Amino acid sequence: MPRRPDPKTLARHIELLLLDVDGVLTDGGLYYFSDDGFAVRFDIRDGLGLARAREDGLLVGLVSGRETPQVRRRARELGINEVHLGIENKAAVLGEMVARRGIALSKVCFVGDDLIDLPAMELVGLPVAVADAAAEVRAAALYVTQHRGGRGAVREIVDLILDARRT
Repeated sequence: MPRRPDPKTLARHIELLLLDVDGVLTDGGLYYFSDDGFAVRFDIRDGLGLARAREDGLLVGLVSGRETPQVRRRARELGINEVHLGIENKAAVLGEMVARRGIALSKVCFVGDDLIDLPAMELVGLPVAVADAAAEVRAAALYVTQHRGGRGAVREIVDLILDARRT
């Protein structure tokens, strides 16, 4: 059986961290209000991790199947410019992004949690699943976080990448 690549070795070369949103950057829950509005929950530690990633020169992007103003607002607060919402084909967006920015797929980390994320995960150098991802997604990942989506998983992967870059 072939050895799986070491995630920390792969993390050392990551230039683009691309995140699914629902279930990765959020806990996947929607909190509906009586006026037809809804809220989503973001983890403050994930936000600090993403700010550190940007400061270290790591490009961060979001890609989600849902279009929500709450995610656009959070992305603005965090200074994330690559925001792709309402996307059905995440692999196509990933391909366009790396072509436009001149980044090799081997230097991309994609973090996902559900079946819609698998095609994008299959293209990148470091596919990551959050701890509470679907079983198929965890099986496809080279790294599975200890933390659940929306509960520190993003911070964990940012720390992995930044620590690897320093060694």
